[in-house]
Amino acid sequence: MARNIEDIQRDIERTRRQLASTLDELADRSKPSNLVDDAKNQATAKLQESNVQKVLLGVAAVVVGAVVFSVVRGRKKANDLKEIQRLLSER
Repeated sequence: MARNIEDIQRDIERTRRQLASTLDELADRSKPSNLVDDAKNQATAKLQESNVQKVLLGVAAVVVGAVVFSVVRGRKKANDLKEIQRLLSER
């Protein structure tokens, strides 16, 4: 049975409203400020996970250890150079 023109027009208008609503939602989601807020929320949620915190703590410990090692090694080299200069100056 063929549909009448009024039914077809109502369907077209309903579809247009749905499409407009979908486009509005997509436009809202793709705004840079909303994208930044979403990224911040995701990063914050990720940082709240205990596994991520443990990994970050481990990385921080390695970095601190490397810095301390480098400083100690640099001081030892400086002291060794001073000792060599002192020995050479005594000649």
